[in-house]
Amino acid sequence: MRKEILSIDTADGSTTAYAAIPDGGGDRAVIVIQEYWGLNDHVKDIADRYAAEGFIGIAPDLYRGTIAATPEEASKLMQGLAIEDGLNILENTIQKAREVYKLSHFGITGYCMGGTFALRAACELEGLSAAAAFYGDTPPETILQKLKTPTIFISGTKDDWINPAKVADLEDAAERFELPITSVKYDADHAFFNNTRPEVYNETAAKDSWALVVGFFNDRL
Repeated sequence: MRKEILSIDTADGSTTAYAAIPDGGGDRAVIVIQEYWGLNDHVKDIADRYAAEGFIGIAPDLYRGTIAATPEEASKLMQGLAIEDGLNILENTIQKAREVYKLSHFGITGYCMGGTFALRAACELEGLSAAAAFYGDTPPETILQKLKTPTIFISGTKDDWINPAKVADLEDAAERFELPITSVKYDADHAFFNNTRPEVYNETAAKDSWALVVGFFNDRL
């Protein structure tokens, strides 16, 4: 596995993206979007895991170098990130990766805030073949009904933020608009995939959802 940093130019200034490339390279990539903490070691580790599965894992830095140390800092950073800026970073990351690695197929995934952006990107950005959004917020229906990218939406029934009512609203919209989205629910809390947070990590749900999403990307990319 090779690891490198990509320089990304965006409308609101430059940033970087962490890339993990499998031995022998590859022609498929998964964009991994950070939680509200920032592009920390946990997110880079997820990109590494994708590389171990044969994908190029690429994690763009939506905070341009800042990592939160407390939930208060993380919340402030998340609130300060405009949707348009985040989407522009993702769009330019995809373009850069296409040029550097000669890629033709992209998946996108994210967790918490990253799940919000993964679903939003699947609705609004071109060039994505599949999306997997982990417990992110849902966009307005005017945006959601644009969804053409096959998507898995993963949530926890014990989540107080992306709670069962929000998930039910998404499932209702998916049925009404005939959207290509599958809702998968686990008996787990918000951030259950994050193995660096023992207070919420759920090993069973994390392992099952990982196998599900890797299989999904293998089928679609």
